[in-house]
Amino acid sequence: MAWRATGSVAAAVVATLLLLSPFYGYHRDELYFRLLGQTPAWGYFDQPPLTPLLARLSTALFGDTLVGLRVVPALCAGLLILLGAAITRELGGRRGAQTLAAAGLGTGMFPLVAGHTLLTQSADFVFWTACVLCVLRALLRGDGRWWLAAGAVAGAATFNKHLILLLLTGLATGLLVTVGLAVKGPRAVFADRWFWSGALLAALLASPNVLYQALKGWPQLTMAATLSEPINRVMFVPMLVALLSMGAFAIAVAGWWWLRRRRETRPLAITVLVTVLLGWASGGRADYVAGSVIFAFAAGCVPVATWMEARRARFRTVWCGLLGTSAIGIAVALPLLPLSALSSSPNEVPRESVGWPRFAAQVAAVHRALPPGTVVITANYGEAGALNRFAPGIPVYSGHNELWRQGPPPETARTVVAVGLPPERLRPRFTTCESAGVVDHGTGVANEEQGLPITVCSGPRAPWTSAWADYQHAS
Repeated sequence: MAWRATGSVAAAVVATLLLLSPFYGYHRDELYFRLLGQTPAWGYFDQPPLTPLLARLSTALFGDTLVGLRVVPALCAGLLILLGAAITRELGGRRGAQTLAAAGLGTGMFPLVAGHTLLTQSADFVFWTACVLCVLRALLRGDGRWWLAAGAVAGAATFNKHLILLLLTGLATGLLVTVGLAVKGPRAVFADRWFWSGALLAALLASPNVLYQALKGWPQLTMAATLSEPINRVMFVPMLVALLSMGAFAIAVAGWWWLRRRRETRPLAITVLVTVLLGWASGGRADYVAGSVIFAFAAGCVPVATWMEARRARFRTVWCGLLGTSAIGIAVALPLLPLSALSSSPNEVPRESVGWPRFAAQVAAVHRALPPGTVVITANYGEAGALNRFAPGIPVYSGHNELWRQGPPPETARTVVAVGLPPERLRPRFTTCESAGVVDHGTGVANEEQGLPITVCSGPRAPWTSAWADYQHAS
């Protein structure tokens, strides 16, 4: 493997991400993961336990700061680059192809977004790509022990997100419908004890997640239905193109075609197609199947690099096309735009990463003016996480996702500061409700928080134990 070239790219990306990590501020998901990480569990209403656990470990090791929280995603981005280059090498790509793969992944929009901000995708991209690499080695090398490694990675991935099931479904489909595999054919793969050992290992590792879901009434199905929206299907293809860049997507298409034409890799070409179709049909976002695009891109670097070597005059054209189309994605993914430009940015992550300290200070000022025992109820987990981070002495509750389970407020709470909740829904529940202003985080960025109502309500009409169900919502 071209360790010097690909390692240099990975190191440069990690260093850049760490350098830029203090900007703009915590994303609402990061504040949520930090909050959940304070109470580790086998699972949560809206996700498995790994990302909140990573948030806790990262802040414990590197400090409870924005930079400390973002060390892990930066390292994940570096590891993703190395894994992508390893896939290219496994498919026969030499130094030029591996460098091309590393550069494309290191400048891709979604790898940079997930590398700058701690999101569930930060680790998911790594798990998905590592699993594909293990499967590829099992198929190309004829060494069944790699099925065991693939099973271990797939099982571990379920502790972060359950989307790995899309990859496994696509892989099973690819193996079943392919006429022949590398040397032995599909029947030999299904007859290989290592294949079934890997499947069993994946099932065993994933079993705590299945048990948790069963005991809790399968909350992940509720979340999946909530997150499935028609607009996702409309935006699926454009977002699929934007995952890396237009140039990288063109290479990914070439890679898929190249995989499909080769007998030994045809199952994985079908895997890519099936996962993308499943992602679209389910109404999920395009980044849910980003691992397939990353794999297709890494594969495409092999034929593209070969073409480049045969036509040296067009070498610069390919590189300029790849990096040139990545420039917009880099500017959008990283904290490089001025705040005045964030309102119109297609990337919502930076918009939801500004203004949290001032938001917390504004709510805290309202809370301080009220009687002892007053609690705050927020409309979403980002608000609750921000108050926990920047105003830790205030008792905060929320009906959003997992936080609903951490309620209700104590029955002694007779006064509430409600943030973001519609006043017309609050008035029937309390004897008095008065406006305390609206959220103004002072950045000028039009995000989800700016302008939300802050309402002070007193005298709840029903006990919190019975009224708390009305506050539950998922998104």
